[in-house]
Amino acid sequence: MSILTQSARLVRRSCDRLLSQDCLLCGARSAASLLCRACEADLPRLPMPCCARCALPSSHGEVCGRCLARPPHYDATFAAFRYGFPIDKLVQAFKYGHRLALASYFGRQLALLTDSATADLIIPLPLHRLRLRERGFNQALELARPLSKAWRVPIDARSCRRIRHTAAQADLPWRERASNVRGAFDCTSDLTGRRLLLIDDVMTTGASLDELARTVKLHGAAQVTLLVLARALPG
Repeated sequence: MSILTQSARLVRRSCDRLLSQDCLLCGARSAASLLCRACEADLPRLPMPCCARCALPSSHGEVCGRCLARPPHYDATFAAFRYGFPIDKLVQAFKYGHRLALASYFGRQLALLTDSATADLIIPLPLHRLRLRERGFNQALELARPLSKAWRVPIDARSCRRIRHTAAQADLPWRERASNVRGAFDCTSDLTGRRLLLIDDVMTTGASLDELARTVKLHGAAQVTLLVLARALPG
């Protein structure tokens, strides 16, 4: 074996060691990915079929009875995962542990859910300025960045803003969440005819996203699709 060949192999092995890392969930070596293959395969997916409107389980994938009885302001929902272990731990690490490298991984999962041709703009769910100052970043905006790059669909993070500093939705009973966010958003742009993708990390009752959808439709949006990393199931 020549010295050049030996040197090339040493360089390759050194690069592999530098690029490899530990899986965030189990600690096993996971090459250049944040998760090893075994943990990624175990991530909880939504049960199928789901309601096309709210992404909750629904027979035959039809619009569920709840959405028929009280149609939400959004038109469709796509979710990459069911909210539960270990997705909940990854989301907590992302939002509260500042593991922003997860945004790229999550963004790739979201990009698999729908066609970029369905949207003219991506709007991340806004945080109130006080919450933004406290956290240091908007997790929905971080999820939107890799999507915008992959799809070449622009992000609009300026037209909509959160004008009320509400209690954290996660701290409230489900039945109180809609009233908590009523009137929480404002929009300063004419969105007439626009097809929008609203982005957030977790959808529980959907109250915040529904209120934002109501706001953008009042400003002319023609179609509103929700794209979320994880969907919480009732019960």
